[in-house]
Amino acid sequence: MFLQILISGFVLGCVYGLIALGYSLIYKSSGLMNFVQGDVLTLGAFLGYTFFSLLKLPYLVSLILTVLVAFLFGMAMEHFVIGKLLKKNVLAIYVVLATIAVQYILQNSIQGIWSTKMLSYPQIFSVSSIKIAGVSIQTESVFCIFMSFLCMAGLQIFMKHTRFGTAMRASAMDAKAAQACGINTSLSTGISWGIAAGMAALAGILLGPIYGVFIMLGSTIGRKGFAGAIMGGYGNLIGAIVGGILLGVTETFVAGYLSSTYKDMIAYALLLLFLFVKPTGIFNERAISE
Repeated sequence: MFLQILISGFVLGCVYGLIALGYSLIYKSSGLMNFVQGDVLTLGAFLGYTFFSLLKLPYLVSLILTVLVAFLFGMAMEHFVIGKLLKKNVLAIYVVLATIAVQYILQNSIQGIWSTKMLSYPQIFSVSSIKIAGVSIQTESVFCIFMSFLCMAGLQIFMKHTRFGTAMRASAMDAKAAQACGINTSLSTGISWGIAAGMAALAGILLGPIYGVFIMLGSTIGRKGFAGAIMGGYGNLIGAIVGGILLGVTETFVAGYLSSTYKDMIAYALLLLFLFVKPTGIFNERAISE
């Protein structure tokens, strides 16, 4: 039972981590916050279902198309909503409110297109489960964990060891100085929002086969992902995954050994503990100053 709960916690934590990666990436590259991540996860789950189950495309093709659509959505949102607001030199809170507005628009659009019915993916892999230490683990769960760590490693390399990643971080620290150095800050910010949306959609198509697809799938997960990002160190990419896994494992063990009634309470109590005791998170990430 212990190993089964641990694996379940890792799967949930990795999904939180993917959402947290999106929050941290946007903050790391633009100094902004985006609260649409959870509903983009829901969009990813429904898009994946449409491509894979309805259009009968191969799962990997469905995954790539889902991430691509979400990437374009993220870039469009930054260009047509966030970018327009920033050009008006509005307060940062207005940007946050705009993302909340887009969140509800997206949520209702998903409901209008796919309805509120619970949908289930057909079997994805030919092997339905893998045995680890005598315990049968769903193949989709193992794939979810693998993809989450692959994204974390890839994003870390991209942000720290590529010229474009460096440009994105420079744009966040001082946009005017970055522009003076010839960096296209608008493009770098747009791509960061696109990548964040793509990772949220990836989390949706990974989680959908495990938990099913429904309209409120990403709502709670989005909030938990934000909590995981703070616990790991807001803006730290490795911390995002670590914080997400810590949160997922903690609440899964609480649900397994105590009661599912208390799992949300314990999760947010853990967040409060971090805010009071270690607000910079596990990896001591400090917020970018204005």
